Amino acid sequence: MQETSPIITRIQQGVATIWLNRPAVHNAFDDCLIGLLTASIDILARDPSVRVIVLTGVGRSFSAGADLNWMRRMAAASEAENRADAENLAGLMRTLAWCPKPTLAKVQGSAFGGGVGLIACCDIAIAIDSARFGLTETRLGLVPAVISPYVVDAIGARNARRYFQTGEVFDAESALRMGLIQQLVGAGEDLDARCQEVVKRCLDNGPEAVQAAKRLAWRLAGRSLADQELLDRDHTRLIAELRVSAEGQEGLGAFLEKRRPGFASSDSGA
Repeated sequence: MQETSPIITRIQQGVATIWLNRPAVHNAFDDCLIGLLTASIDILARDPSVRVIVLTGVGRSFSAGADLNWMRRMAAASEAENRADAENLAGLMRTLAWCPKPTLAKVQGSAFGGGVGLIACCDIAIAIDSARFGLTETRLGLVPAVISPYVVDAIGARNARRYFQTGEVFDAESALRMGLIQQLVGAGEDLDARCQEVVKRCLDNGPEAVQAAKRLAWRLAGRSLADQELLDRDHTRLIAELRVSAEGQEGLGAFLEKRRPGFASSDSGA
């Protein structure tokens, strides 16, 4: 694909596919991509011709999370500016998670940070078995606050406690075992074909019933859209506070300067 827009959207026979289109930076987020992706999902959610939404990426990565230049700008921003920025990201995740139509993450490459959040927000997630995943925010003195409700829904509280705190990278088999991914596709298999099979199952069902089933699942999970909005307020405040804290500034600064942060342990091991 040669388009230069940060996202590409195509609709064909009731299926809308959205590609994250920043392959040179591994489809990392910035404020522009967040705004465009939020608007695109919102439009597709209200389009009666669209019955299923597929989210994927161009290139080798699904999404590397936060863009380096975006992080640099936010490291120098005020707490209020950081909170407004986090609210935009929270709006994206909420729009995707509460989209009334079936959503499928076609994970053609690795995902980190907010990229993991996008996967967790989708109803269905199918990935290649070579993909890697990570919730690495604590390495920067931060936490995955905005995406945390969706990630906990996907992988459970116990796994979240581990991976939120350690920031370690995990493989696709681990992602499958935890529930972040529901199906893996091996090297000799066709990711597109596997996703199309699942999409067809959605298209074979009554569209109103499918949407009602999604609402039912959310209701049984015990969380409403209003509940999510309240959580988002708390979580955007938390991430804004951490970004401007001494530890957050040290972590972000170390990442941008490609050095070890002062709070990291020595290389000698425990």
